[in-house]
Order: sequence, then structure tokens, then C-alpha cells
Amino acid sequence: MSTVIFEIEGRESVKIDALPGENLLEVARRADVTVDAPCSGNGSCGKCRMQLREGSVESLRSHHISEEEWENGWRLCCCSKVMGDARIFVPDTASLLRFRMKTADLSSGREQEIFARLKQNLMDSGLSFTNGFKAVNLCMAEPSLEDTVPDNERLTDAIRECLGVQQVEIPYPVMQKLAKILREQNFHVCAKGLLAKNRFCCLDLCAAEDQRMVGCAIDIGTTTVSMVLIDLTAGEILAKGSCGNAQIRYGADVINRIIEQGKPGGRERLQEALIEQTLNPLLSGLCGEIGIQPECILRITVAANTTMNHLLLGVDAQSVRMEPYIPSFFSWGGVTAQELRLRANPLAEIRIAPNIGSYVGGDITAGTMACGIWDREEMSLMIDLGTNGEIVFGNREFLISCACSAGPAFEGGEISCGMRAVDGAIESCRMDPQTMEPIVRVIGNGRAAGICGSGIIDLIAELFRCGIISAKGKFIREGERIRTDSYGMPYYVIAQKEQSASGREIFINEVDIDNFIRAKGAIFSAVDTLLRAVEMPMDMIDRVYVAGGIGSGINMENAVRIGMFPDLRPDQFSYIGNSSLTGAYAMTVSDAAEEKCREIAAGMTYLELSTCPGYMDSFVAACFLPHTDSRMFTGMAQEEF
Repeated sequence: MSTVIFEIEGRESVKIDALPGENLLEVARRADVTVDAPCSGNGSCGKCRMQLREGSVESLRSHHISEEEWENGWRLCCCSKVMGDARIFVPDTASLLRFRMKTADLSSGREQEIFARLKQNLMDSGLSFTNGFKAVNLCMAEPSLEDTVPDNERLTDAIRECLGVQQVEIPYPVMQKLAKILREQNFHVCAKGLLAKNRFCCLDLCAAEDQRMVGCAIDIGTTTVSMVLIDLTAGEILAKGSCGNAQIRYGADVINRIIEQGKPGGRERLQEALIEQTLNPLLSGLCGEIGIQPECILRITVAANTTMNHLLLGVDAQSVRMEPYIPSFFSWGGVTAQELRLRANPLAEIRIAPNIGSYVGGDITAGTMACGIWDREEMSLMIDLGTNGEIVFGNREFLISCACSAGPAFEGGEISCGMRAVDGAIESCRMDPQTMEPIVRVIGNGRAAGICGSGIIDLIAELFRCGIISAKGKFIREGERIRTDSYGMPYYVIAQKEQSASGREIFINEVDIDNFIRAKGAIFSAVDTLLRAVEMPMDMIDRVYVAGGIGSGINMENAVRIGMFPDLRPDQFSYIGNSSLTGAYAMTVSDAAEEKCREIAAGMTYLELSTCPGYMDSFVAACFLPHTDSRMFTGMAQEEF
């Protein structure tokens, strides 16, 4: 038995025993050391970098590690085996995804405006923004030797008299604390619950002055989790935050997650990573920010892809990835926060946006409802960019959807210096055609730490526009910023060592470009196949809504220039950000919106691309800048700035 010590930058060291020959990535996972491993350990992404400082490991050489770095002890964790005692340094770049919660500044009113606009749009479509939550102050006579009515009957009588209802339900968690709360508050309390027709279900009892009832909307992405806390009475956003999905240590895509959950104890590990290491810290952080107790959260709505919904609930997801691709459920309810061990009121209902297919989940249902294409005459296309690319096409007459495996490139995965759209990420780029010098914008305005999805789109479009790379994504020009690594791989330096936050070059190489071309090709070919399935040409598209958290915005001209989106006018595109989260918000505060979401899911047709004979041909044709068929891109894609 060997001892491995992980020295984690900015945190305490972790010591663990390991067997000789045991994979170092698996050892790190057992030790609960967060390692950025988007490829789940197959050595292709190069993100799981660690430095051997003492001891012995056996490692395979990789083009992701330069000669100089190799000599200084840098290794890929997934390509290393324990051979004896070792002391390993884990850089901060590996722990970035250890869920540094990023909260939104609500003081500017911009966030409130986004959700207020959604609310108004849905109300214009005939949906009411009401729910059954009710908070009432009750002042009861204290018991005495002459008044021996038990506490539950005393509370029931007071609620009946106040609300004029016949039925009052006091669930077990409320009953457990009933005596204590009544006596602490001298029988002057606030009862919070759901009022429906002639029935009131009491969800919480608290001090009379605490009438705040809070809802929580969550977008669970494969890479990132976003959350808002909402005043259930006014619909106001109280707090907003996001963090990395802790499951990423088990792979960047849903297929790797499903494979992991099929291993002994895998389902429990993935559920714990999502609930205990992601959702609960985020819930606690946001509650602390606005000064409320988690018990104030009376409803939680989750919008997530089909696999994430299964892993959240601890339901076997193996059937999702195996033909005929039938998940355990599309729509399912009746789960409470207590059952999932979420830090909220134990009786809080968990609403799950319904799935549509194996690879089109509740996040797309919620997003479709939020963007309103279900209530328009015009033909609209909604594209959600993430680890999976999901597409919805139609109008108020019909909706059809599909999903493609775009991979994690849009969120920085499988890109040497890729990262999520957080502080330090390059989110946009312009380039001088003569000097090839880039002008970049960095999220947070600090030093660049990497490049996120919107920045990668810009960078590849600029490299192509300036004639630095060919239509196949190969470098065809020489210059000061174009270099070659020790393996003969050419790459373009977007930020020099002295300009970066890590002291390493930020660059993009031909492998990265090829990965991104395949990702953009998957999106375009999915759109192409979907429209062919309904026998409509591209020019039938009136409007395109682009969703996803890949940056503060996407340069649509650049996205068209590289052949990711159809060749339409710029004014036909709208970037709508995290439509999944806005849809979950609507489902939380509006019972009508939740019902509409279920109606949309039930009426939407799901197209399984793997069964479409022409999809692979379309995909291969789209793996080119912008496309092998130049007739498809005769407008803006061929124009100069």
C-alpha cells in the first residue's frame, strides 16, 4: 500500500492510501479531490494536469504536456499510475470547478428586467402568473386547565376561521415542531401553505413577522448549474447564482456520466455530487446572501436534460443511451425536498420540467415555453448550445425537436485552453488581418485564464477570415503568434505567458479547431436534418433564438461565417441566454406556466437523429468552414467585416 498526498492549491492537503498500479485519477476521485476531467480519463482533453513533487508515478507521454513541463514534473492524472508514495500538487485550474459560487448583482435591475419581460410576454399569451401559496397570521388563545384543546386542533380551527376553508392538512414535519413553535411565539404565528379550493395544506409555521415565501428555480446543466430564489408572492428575483456541476469529475458529457452511474455505487456517487456538492452549497449560499432560512423555500423547480433528471432522482439512466433510447420517465412528480435531502423546507414540492425524448429534456421544454415560439405564427428555430445541442422548430401549429452530441466544446471542454464562461474567460476576439494581433475581451476585465464558447467562435471565425487557417481548419500562414510544439503541432497564441492569469500561453491548436469544427458541424447538420424531416428549406426560418450560457453573447455573423448557424440576416437572430432558467422561473411562480410546459412537452414531436439516414452525410458535409456546399452560404458568411 502506498500513500498519496494531494497538495491542493488554496486548500488543505489530502492524504489517501492507494494500491500499486492504481490509476491516479481514480485515487483522486476516492479522495474527493476535484479534477477537471472532461474526457473522463481517456487522455484526450489534457485538462487533468498535476505536478509530481515527490515520489513515483508511471505516466504516459502526451502532447498536452510540453518537454519543459514534463521535466518539471507535470503529468496528466488520468494517464498516470501510482508506483509508490507520492506527493502531488493540484493547481488551482483543477479546483476552479469546485463550485466557486458566482452570484449575480441584482442592484442594476437588469436581472429583474429579464424575468419581468418574460412574465409580461407569457401574460400577453394568456398565462396568469398566480399560484396557491398563502401566508396568514394567526393569533390563538393559549391553552389552560380550562382550555385543553390540543395544539393541532387549535391550529386547524384558527386556519379555518381565517381562510374560511373546511379542510386543513398538517403534514408530519409541521406536526413535529408544532408544540415548540407555538409556545416560543406565544401562540402568535404565521402559517404558510398552499390554498386550493376548500383546502389548506400547512407547509411551515414560523414567527408572525416572517411571512416571506420563497421559490427556487434551477437549471441543471451538464457543466454548469444556475439558480434563482424568487418571492412567490410578488415574483421578484431575490438572489441568483451559479457554479460548476460537481459531476464533471466523472466526465464532461452525459454518456460518460451514464457509464459511471452503471458502476458499483455509481448512482449514489453521481447523486451525491449533484445534491451534496453542488445544489446544497448553492442553496445555502443564496439563502445566506438574502438572510433567510432554507425552510422558507416552499417550492423548487428543476429544468434539466433527461440524463440529469435521472441522476438527480437516483433513477437508473442506462436505458437512455441504449437503443431504442427509452428513459425511465418523461414526466414525474410527487418528490419533496426532504426525499432528495435538499436544503429547503422538507415539504417543498420539486417540480421537474417534463422531458421530451432521451436527449431532449425538461430544460428544452422550459426554454421553449419561455421564448414563446409555441404562440407565434412565424416559423422559429430555437437552438440551445451546450454539451448537447438541442434544436426546436415550429410555431403555434406544430413543434418538432432533436438533439445532437456537440460535445463539451461550446463550454470549453476538449479545447486545450477552454473554460466555462466565468471570470478570466476570453469571451470575444477581433484580429488584424496583417499583423494577426488579437484584440480580446475578458470576463471580469482581469487577466485571461482561458477561452469560453463565444470566444472560441470568434477566434476560429477570425483565423478563417484572416486566411490563417484553411477551410479544413489547418494553419496555412506563418507569423510570430503561430508556433509549433515539441510534437510538431502548430498552434496560435492568443495570450502570451506574461499576459495570462496562469503564466502559461493561452492558445488554440489544430486538434482544438478540429474538435470545434465537429461541434459546429453537429449543430448545423442537426438543423439541416430537422428541416428536411418536415420538408422545409432553410429560408422558411423567420427567426432563430439562440440559448445557452456560453458567454455574455454570441457574434451571430461569426457563427454563420464558420457554418454553425443557417445563413440568415443578422436581425433574424436573437440571443436569449439561459432560457431554461427563465422557463423554470415561470414554472415556479405560475401554475398556468407549469401546465403550459407540460402541454408543450406532450405535443412536441421528437426526432431521433440516429435513425435519420441522411444525418451522417449532412454532418460530414458540415465539418468544413463554412460548409462543403458553398451554395448554402452565399450571404453574410462570405462577406468581409
